[in-house]
Amino acid sequence: MNISFKQLRLWRSLADTGSVGAAAAATHVTQPTASMQLKEITQAVGLPLYEVISRRVHLTQAGEALAQTARAISAEWESFEQHISALKGHQTGRLRLSMVSTAKYFVPRLVGSFCALYPDVEVSLEVLNRDGVVARLRDNMDDLYIMSMPPPDLSLQDQVFRPNPLVVIAAKSNPLRHSAALSLSSLKAEKFILREKGSGTRMAVDRHFKKSRFVPTVRMALGSNEAIKEAVAGGLGLSVISSHALGAKPQSQGLAVLNVRGFPLHSQWHLVCPKAKRLSPVALAFQAHLMQDASI
Repeated sequence: MNISFKQLRLWRSLADTGSVGAAAAATHVTQPTASMQLKEITQAVGLPLYEVISRRVHLTQAGEALAQTARAISAEWESFEQHISALKGHQTGRLRLSMVSTAKYFVPRLVGSFCALYPDVEVSLEVLNRDGVVARLRDNMDDLYIMSMPPPDLSLQDQVFRPNPLVVIAAKSNPLRHSAALSLSSLKAEKFILREKGSGTRMAVDRHFKKSRFVPTVRMALGSNEAIKEAVAGGLGLSVISSHALGAKPQSQGLAVLNVRGFPLHSQWHLVCPKAKRLSPVALAFQAHLMQDASI
């Protein structure tokens, strides 16, 4: 089977973008050249690798397997390049990170301090909901992944690096803010605005409510912490969110943290990657940077 490294890069771009035109642009070739090379790749494999439906590329099972191989080879080559740079006294290369949306309140600062130490490192940062991050983790699309609820069915390298306390919030005009110690049962009449099903926060909250035998009245589920804070500040109900999303001055956002027994709910931030993955020198440097920050 004769497939060049450049063709593997093109195939990886096709798998990542779902578009021949976008893959051609990413690998700096014309679209006719990309189409010809994709035809050559398919002929070399001897099986259909993709089909185009409504102008979108969909990979076959063989195509997905080739994409996984292309990513693995590309990662190994990048790791080699970074290793050679390190031997020459330079730390260069690319770091690919994927994180859940709530981590955006603190991870960019850690990335910034890392880039100050390693100015020649290029960082690609994907911010998605948990399902999106888990999908990228399953496809091994990045170096490292940051989330609060890693999938239990995957074999992972998993490092806890920071607490993620979850708090109950209400509008600052809500009289419950004056209560010294609320029980969950005392909130039975309240409406709740929660994160969407499948998010790490929602999974932790649902698990705690089930353990406490508390069934909340959910008015709505939203996929954004900012939207939740606005809805709560507008008096639409209570919510449970990460203190990282709340910030240092909830009052300035029209919010108050309620004193509810069992809260803050203890959750943690995890830095994960597939267990069999061999991290590049740049990824190892970022991992060490993150863990050093956690120890301060």
